[in-house]
Amino acid sequence: MGHGHHHHDHDHAHEQLGDTEAAVVRDLTVPDGELSPGQLSRRRMFRRAGLLGAGLTAAGVLGAEGQAAAATSRDEGRGREPRDGYQWLAGDHHIHTQHSSDGVYRVIDHVRHANAYGLGWMVITDHGGATHAKIGVEKVNPDIVAARESVKDTLVFQGLEWNIPAAEHGTVFVAPGRNEVATLKEFESSFDGSVKGASSNTPQNEALAIAGLNFLAEAVRKRRVPDALFLANHPSRKGIDSPHEIRGWRDAQPSIAIGMEGAPGHQAAGIAKPNGPGGGRGYYDSNPGADSFPGYPAESYKTFGGFDWMTSTVGGLWDSLLAEGKPWWITANSDSHWVHGDTSDRGPNSDFNANGRYEDPVYKGVPNFGSGDFWPGFYSRTHAGAEDFSYRAVMDALRAGRVWVDHGGLISGLVVRARAAGTGQRGVTLGGTLQVRQGARVELAIEITLAGRPNWAQFVPTLARVDVIQGDVTGPVSDQDAFTTPSTKVVQSYEVNKNAGTVTFTYQLGAVDHPVYVRLRGTDGKRGAPGLLGAAVDPNGPAIDVYGDADPWNDLWFYSNPIWVLPRR
Repeated sequence: MGHGHHHHDHDHAHEQLGDTEAAVVRDLTVPDGELSPGQLSRRRMFRRAGLLGAGLTAAGVLGAEGQAAAATSRDEGRGREPRDGYQWLAGDHHIHTQHSSDGVYRVIDHVRHANAYGLGWMVITDHGGATHAKIGVEKVNPDIVAARESVKDTLVFQGLEWNIPAAEHGTVFVAPGRNEVATLKEFESSFDGSVKGASSNTPQNEALAIAGLNFLAEAVRKRRVPDALFLANHPSRKGIDSPHEIRGWRDAQPSIAIGMEGAPGHQAAGIAKPNGPGGGRGYYDSNPGADSFPGYPAESYKTFGGFDWMTSTVGGLWDSLLAEGKPWWITANSDSHWVHGDTSDRGPNSDFNANGRYEDPVYKGVPNFGSGDFWPGFYSRTHAGAEDFSYRAVMDALRAGRVWVDHGGLISGLVVRARAAGTGQRGVTLGGTLQVRQGARVELAIEITLAGRPNWAQFVPTLARVDVIQGDVTGPVSDQDAFTTPSTKVVQSYEVNKNAGTVTFTYQLGAVDHPVYVRLRGTDGKRGAPGLLGAAVDPNGPAIDVYGDADPWNDLWFYSNPIWVLPRR
C-alpha cells in the first residue's frame, strides 16, 4: 500500500547526508531534474538556508560569485532542462487555504509543499461566496505576494473557485498585476452563483455564467489584467455541467474558457477505512439531483482510474468536443483542503464568518486519516510546456493545450509530435494543428521518459502500456447536448513494462484524406476493463473505481491533450 507516506519540509532537515550524496545535492551543475525526490528536497532546504551558491570554488570572491550566478541562471524555472523546446512545468490550478470555509492551511504551507514536490506553478483558489467576496479576496492577497517573494522558483497565481451559475465549480485566475484583487473581487461579487443566488439550472443563470466569462475577456482586452483563464472543476461529480453549458462556455470565450479537470482532486478519498475516508475516489459519490443533466448515465457519477467519466470514456463527452475541431483541454489537480494523514488542526478561536479566514493551523497530535486530499504535486500533476519561466508563459501554454497530466509520477517526461512522414519536418506538438496536403502520409512520434526514481509513495512506477486514441473531426454538432462521437477509438497499443530510461514509438496514421485528431494515454496496467462504449472502441480502458476501496497508488494513468491533423486540397 503506497498511501500514508508524507514528506514535509522539516522531515528532511534533520537527515544525515553521506559525503557523495551531499556533494551531488550541493553541486549546482547537476540540474534539479536529475535529483531524486529526497535529494531535491534537501537541495531546496540548503537553498532556503542560504547554503548554496557561495564558497563553491577556490577561485576567489569574483570566481565564486560568477559560478553562483551561472548556477542560479541554470536553476531558474525549477532547474528543468528544456525538452522539445519547452520548459515542461508541473502545476496545479485547484488549491484551498485557510481563506476557504472548508480549508485549514496557510498559503505558504501549500506553496512550500508544492515546491518540495516539484511544482513550478500553482493557483490559490479559495471558494467563492459572500464572505470571500466581501473580505477574503483582499485578505489572501498579501499572503500570496509574500509566498511569491519567499519561494521564487514556484509561480503562485491568485484565483478563486467560482460557483458557476447553473453549474458546478470552476477555477478562475488572472496573471499578477496591480488590478488582480479588484478584478477578482468584482467578478465574484457580480457573477458567482452563490453570491447571486443563481445556482439552479435555469436559462437566466446559464446566461449569467456567460456574462462572467465575457467580463473576464473584457478585463483582458482593456488591459485591466494581463491575462485570465477559466477551467471547469470536477465536471461530472454532480452531473450538473450539461454538454450544452460546456459548449456554451467554450464557444462564448474560447481564449478564456479553455478546459476542465480531466481528473478531479481528492484522490485519497477512496482509500479504505481505517487508513482512509473509505469513500468515492475524488469524492465522486453523488446521485442525480434536480439540476443534473438527465441524459448522463449512472456511471458518470464515478471516476475511472481516478479520472472523470467525461475524459476517461473513449468516444465520450471530451472526444465529442474534440471531434468538433475546437480546443478543450484537460488538467489534473489536488483540490487540496485538508491533507490525508496530516496532524494539523485549525487554530483556536477561529471565526471564519467574521474574519474571512481561520486562525493559523496548529499541531493536533493525531493523524487525520479521514481526509481525502494530497498536497499539491504529491500525486496529481498538470505539465504545461512553457516557453520560459513566467506567469504569462504558463498561461499561454495552458491556453495552447501544450499539456499532459499524470498521477503518482507514472512517467517523468512526454514529447509527442505529429509530422508529415519522410519529410524531416519537426511537426507540431500537443494542442497544435498539423496542416498537410490531402492524402499525405502522417506519423506520430512519441518519446516517453519513464519514472526512473521513486515517487512520493516510495516506489518506482512501471509504465505497462501506452494507447493511441484517434477520432475523426466531424465539425460542429447539431445537438448541443451530444456527449458521444462515433468514430473515436483506441487504434494502437504499445507494451512497455519498464520503469526507467526512455522509450520511443512511431504510430503511422497513413495517408490522411480527412481531418482527424490523436491523443495518448498510458497506464501501470494494474486495473483495467473494456470501455463504456464497448471493447471495439476501448478494449482495455480504466476500470470504474470501487467505492470505499480505491488505493490511488495502485491505479496510475497519464493522459495527453490532442493534436489535430487537417489535410488541405
